Amino acid sequence: MTRVATIPLQRTLASAMSRSQENLATSQLQLNSGKKATDYAGLGLDAVRTLSARSMLAQQESYKSNTARVSTTLSLYDANLGQIDTSLTKMRTELMTALGTGDSPGLQAIVESSFGDLRMALNANEAGIPLFAGSQTSGSPFLPKTLQDTIGLDAADAFANDSVRQSTRIGESVELEYGVGASEVATNLIPAFRTLAEAGPFGEKLTDAQKQAITDALAQLDTGITDVRTVNATNGRNQNKVEQLSERADDRIDLFKELIGSVEDADLGQVAIDITQRKTILEASYSVFAQLNSMSLAQFLK
Repeated sequence: MTRVATIPLQRTLASAMSRSQENLATSQLQLNSGKKATDYAGLGLDAVRTLSARSMLAQQESYKSNTARVSTTLSLYDANLGQIDTSLTKMRTELMTALGTGDSPGLQAIVESSFGDLRMALNANEAGIPLFAGSQTSGSPFLPKTLQDTIGLDAADAFANDSVRQSTRIGESVELEYGVGASEVATNLIPAFRTLAEAGPFGEKLTDAQKQAITDALAQLDTGITDVRTVNATNGRNQNKVEQLSERADDRIDLFKELIGSVEDADLGQVAIDITQRKTILEASYSVFAQLNSMSLAQFLK
């Protein structure tokens, strides 16, 4: 008589089914999460590589955040300096026209408007903090409130800013110092406005004294406009540098994300195939186990 031993076979099949269930559950988890493993331990030796890549990714994202913040500030400097340049250039044109014709209708309003534009731009702020004040953020950096306040005013007394500049890390070993003080922009503009204020107010016709004052003011104004453009050129170079480093940070972020993905991300196509195969294996195990349980020694007795 042949002996049939089912208990060892049941144990073997139960162990195999447990492994099949675990493998299927792992594949289903990979399909749901899109990841190869739920923790770094599951990545094995690749865990060190992905941890290093994540550290470098976080660093590059920090640089990217810094460049975005600095870029906004530099853009505000550019907008305000551009406004000053445009307004001064327009006033210069009107002064030259008035000097050439001797007629000056509306000239007083133009000069006062240009001064107002200068004051508004230099006292501009970002999130409540004056842009052109350096570290002196408790008040406005440009002090004269009206054109008439420049009469007898020494240029140094027109400003409340200091020379402290902001600095931030925007790349590997790259510290960018940026910022503009009101005095850098307008120290040489104060004499021009003072000359015009002391010669005014301008009526319909210029007097000889006013013509001479305008001639002097134009020379002073040219020096001041040169300063404005020099400062804005430096700001523009900083903008270009920030843009280049921002693009470099973007490239490195993409590289590190790709590297991390190659280690952590599951191949969903392969996962789908694995799920199908493992379901088939598990179903076959269930079938065999059921058949084994239905076996009886009586079937083999004669």
